[in-house]
Amino acid sequence: MTAEAAPTAPTSQAQAPAQTQTQTQAQAQAPRHQVVTWGASADRQGEAPRDRSYRMVVRTSVGGTDTRVRLSNAFGDQPVTFGSVHVGKRQEGAQVVRGTNRPLTFGGADSVTVPPGATVTSDPLSGRLAPGSDLAVSFHVRSAGGPSTGHGMAMQTSYATAGDHAAEEGADNWTDRTGSWYYLDAVSVETDTDTGAVVTLGDSITDGWQSSTDTNRRWPDYLARRLQSATATGTGAIKAIKGVANEGISGNKVLADGAGQSALGRLQRDVLSQPGIRTVFLFEGINDIKAHTGVTAGDLIAGYREIIDRAHTAGICVVGATVLPYKGWYEYDAEGEAVRQDVNDFIRNSGELDAVADFDKALRSPYDQERLLPVFDGGDHIHPNDKGMQVMADTVDIRTLSCDR
Repeated sequence: MTAEAAPTAPTSQAQAPAQTQTQTQAQAQAPRHQVVTWGASADRQGEAPRDRSYRMVVRTSVGGTDTRVRLSNAFGDQPVTFGSVHVGKRQEGAQVVRGTNRPLTFGGADSVTVPPGATVTSDPLSGRLAPGSDLAVSFHVRSAGGPSTGHGMAMQTSYATAGDHAAEEGADNWTDRTGSWYYLDAVSVETDTDTGAVVTLGDSITDGWQSSTDTNRRWPDYLARRLQSATATGTGAIKAIKGVANEGISGNKVLADGAGQSALGRLQRDVLSQPGIRTVFLFEGINDIKAHTGVTAGDLIAGYREIIDRAHTAGICVVGATVLPYKGWYEYDAEGEAVRQDVNDFIRNSGELDAVADFDKALRSPYDQERLLPVFDGGDHIHPNDKGMQVMADTVDIRTLSCDR
């Protein structure tokens, strides 16, 4: 990213092309690095079929060049061989814009075998990727077995089919629809070293449950759009963060495995390993609280502190969000509410986080502060609707997404 230039005296038209060429050369020579532009937390899925193609539809955040994708076999117990992998611009449905579906390589090879428990990142694909793009990442699983790796609740329709159709741009053969993402867990681009990303670590609320499917209305999506809009006029910290990776898992807990590995268990893989990360946005805890397993505020705070310490050790900022009210949800009780209040007091007042977003205050009812305001309630009294998701993103002071670390 180039800094804003100081005002100068008007130049003649003859001088302008030379200045443009100089600016272009300076941009090309500026130090650059990889930044995550999309992410989804990996989890164990069903049995992995072989000789099957997947077309995963994802929305980018930050733009850049030299696109890379990361494929994961983190939860597999057998190797997975990807026979071909392509990336193109999605037109609509499973249709790819003509002429954009291009093959990726891995260490120069067209195919790659990923061992159990491992991930692999592709070679860079030349060309520019715009922010806010719908990508179609298509790949053929030549051989696989045992459990597959993926993200169960995508809130986005993707596609699958038998055989190898990854190189095709048309939609005719992509007859199977899926609401999950398989194997793909990150996309990154190359951009200037001033640009970084925020990774949202959360549960089903961050994953987007009760937001509208296929519309990118999860609260991290709204945040990504705010950041892109702010870069046009913002400076400093606002310009420094452009990428957003959503690492929410429905049902996830801070302390215990269950719906995915705990936040503590997956922190390194899902968050700290992402390229270009500057900030962790920590918004978890309600599933620990409402599970009635005896988790105390002290237990949760100790978990938060471990996440904060590990992120700070890696030179990464931590922004925390208060836990939303859940009265009306079937697991609500007074004991859990007391834990939530104590946890939120820590988040607001301990000073151990680099910044705080008070989601609780923004979405709770003024008439019963243990409930979501009905206009923001998705209907089950725990998950916000589209409007609530937008208010959450609007509550974030984007100037606080960078800190001095």
